[in-house]
Amino acid sequence: MTTKDILKKTDIFASLDEDDLSLIEERFIEKKYKSGDYICNEGETGDQMYVIVSGEVEVLKKGEKDVEIEIAVLKAGEVAGVMSIFEQDVRSASLKAKGPVGLLILDRVTFSRLLSDNPPISQMFLRHLSKKLRAENFVVAKLMSGDVDNRMKVAVFDTKPYTRVSFLENNNNEFALRFFEPRLTLDTVSLVTGFGVVCVFVNDTVDERVIKQLRERGVGLIALRCAGYNNVDLEAAYKNGISVTRVPAYSPHAVAEHASTLLLSLNRKVHKAYNRVREGNFSLSGLVGFDLYGKTAGIVGVGRIGKCLAHILSGFGMNVLGYDRTPDKELTEKIGIRYVDMDELFSQSDVISLHAPLLPATRHMINAESIGKMKSGVILINTGRGALIDTVALTEGLKSGKIGAAGLDVYEEEEEVFFEDLSDRVITDDVLARLLSFSNVIVTSHQAFLTREALSGIARITLDNIIEYRQGKQLKELTNTVLPPSVVQQGKKI
Repeated sequence: MTTKDILKKTDIFASLDEDDLSLIEERFIEKKYKSGDYICNEGETGDQMYVIVSGEVEVLKKGEKDVEIEIAVLKAGEVAGVMSIFEQDVRSASLKAKGPVGLLILDRVTFSRLLSDNPPISQMFLRHLSKKLRAENFVVAKLMSGDVDNRMKVAVFDTKPYTRVSFLENNNNEFALRFFEPRLTLDTVSLVTGFGVVCVFVNDTVDERVIKQLRERGVGLIALRCAGYNNVDLEAAYKNGISVTRVPAYSPHAVAEHASTLLLSLNRKVHKAYNRVREGNFSLSGLVGFDLYGKTAGIVGVGRIGKCLAHILSGFGMNVLGYDRTPDKELTEKIGIRYVDMDELFSQSDVISLHAPLLPATRHMINAESIGKMKSGVILINTGRGALIDTVALTEGLKSGKIGAAGLDVYEEEEEVFFEDLSDRVITDDVLARLLSFSNVIVTSHQAFLTREALSGIARITLDNIIEYRQGKQLKELTNTVLPPSVVQQGKKI
């Protein structure tokens, strides 16, 4: 694609004829940037305009403690720094290459000469600026007339494209949703100014310091779009009068099916076979698995997800053991699950799948001691919470052969890694890197929930929680409220 073709795609230059485009094309300088390169920096003086030719450019704004926050991403055909070519000015944001980037650059001096010599181009820029002015006037008129969006504002953090789609499809214009790609942390909490509700996910940081900032900025509800809530300081939220809700169940089938997928892939070495045949290797050596039929599966935490998995594994003809504080007699009658204590489950199971919540009592429930009680060659599956497993102990168990294989959809230090594309970087987490080096380990990036049905369910229940809050319900009145242990112990049950 030529420079002229790129200019035709921009909203500024699209109206020019071929001759005028040729004049401008000659004055642009092409330049390439590597991933992570800064094109310009917030606060510095600049006099250049940029047209993105290829790749993506992050627009970064400094928040508290000068931490940079991504506020937009510019793609091919978009323009940045238009005002800088009219008058040298201080940059209001930084531009950073998000991967390899190609740019066209025009400086102020060259631009000024171009305008003075070519009236049609001057008229074109005047038209462009007048359109922007009319747009600003429209916004001002709406504000002055009181014609503003009075819907409750919800800040949705740590969003991905699939998050936006599912929430917009289920919103029905109920709320003014603003999607932020960064996670909620102390450095990004300033973004919630003006919002009454924040919606967060598993790796957002909602500790006491963040909660105090939320309260100061008028936030009254923390709406978790997940079942787990170990990343939220519930005591701090309660003391600051902020309600917390969660999604206790969306599609338990999605997670249970993913757990069984990990089990089948590990047992029948599907990941190895897939890589082999792509390289022309059709050997079967090293791909021997075992029949699941007749083997014993232990499920730790037989809630909604655990019950779904019990049905699946029972369908394979496996003997199913379960550990749960409240055994389900109906499930025992239906599929013959037998509830046992943890020691028996560990010692008798050929496959162990974890579906327990992360609580102080369950943290590192899989450790050197519990691994020592397991059968040699046991397959361990975790789609629950990463910190249910002591990863160092797991690594030792894999090295010794005590654990025959591990399928992990969660990892206790996943906050800095999961949900991001790190393919162009070195993984600095030595424990994770060691795990990934085992051929009998499959790690997926917390994707067990990722089905269309689950995403829709998550969005729908989260928005229903916010509707209840908007109706005036508070704390324990909310259907899916989460209260701190101190309140629950006082008899105020969830």
